[in-house]
Amino acid sequence: MSAVLLSLAAFFSTFAGGLFALKFRDRVHFILSFTAGVLLGVVSFDILPEIFELAREQRIDATGAMIALVVGFLLFHSLEKFVLVHRVHESDYAEHHHPQVGVLSALALAGHSFIDGVGIGLAFQVSKAVGIIVAIAVIAHDFCDGLNTVSLMLVHRNTTLRSFGMLVLDAFAPVLGAASTLVFRVPAAMLMLYLGFFAGFLLYIGASDILPEAHSQNRSAITGSLIGLTCLGAAFIFVVVHVAR
Repeated sequence: MSAVLLSLAAFFSTFAGGLFALKFRDRVHFILSFTAGVLLGVVSFDILPEIFELAREQRIDATGAMIALVVGFLLFHSLEKFVLVHRVHESDYAEHHHPQVGVLSALALAGHSFIDGVGIGLAFQVSKAVGIIVAIAVIAHDFCDGLNTVSLMLVHRNTTLRSFGMLVLDAFAPVLGAASTLVFRVPAAMLMLYLGFFAGFLLYIGASDILPEAHSQNRSAITGSLIGLTCLGAAFIFVVVHVAR
C-alpha cells in the first residue's frame, strides 16, 4: 500500500509539470529546449543504466534490449512517415503539425509513467528502503513527464482541452502502475525489452520532434540560450537520478 500512496505524489508532480507548460505556453520554445535535454537525460542516465543493471543482476544479455531500442526508434519514425504522413523539412518544419503525432507521443509518455508506477511497486516488493529510493526518483522526474506531455501536445497544435486530458491520463498512469503490482509481477527480461523499446521512442521524439521545433524560429539571438537549456535539462536528470540513488 505504501507504493500506491507514494505514487499519488507522482500524480501531483506530473500534474504540476503539465500545468506549468500550459501557463507558459508563450515560451514554448524555451520549454521544449529544456524538455529535449530531459528526454536525453532520462534515456542516458536513467533507462539505459537500469537496463544494464537488470542485465547484470539477472545475468541476461542486454542485446535484446538494444534491438528493442532500435525497433522503437524506427517504428515511431515509420508511423510518422507512412501512417501519419509526417514529412519533415528543415526549411518549413513549423508549418507541418499533426495532432496525432502529439497524441502518440503523449501516450508513449503515459506508458512510461505507468511503468514508473510499476517500478515503484516492484521496488517495494524488494524492500521498503529500495521502494522509497525509486519513488523519490520517479516523483522528481514526473514533473518533467507532465511538462513533456503538454509540450508535445501543444507543439502539434492540439487543443488546450485535449492537452489537459492527456495530462490527466499521464498523471494517473503511475498510480495505476503501482496498483497493478499488487496482483502481478513483471519478469526482468520483459521489463528490459520494454525499457529498450521506450528508450528508442524517447530518442526519436527528442531528436525528430522536440529539438527541431524548439529551433524552428531560427532566431540566432536566442540559439545559445536554447542550447544551454537543453544542456541544463540533461544535467538536471543526471543530478536527480544520482541523488536519488
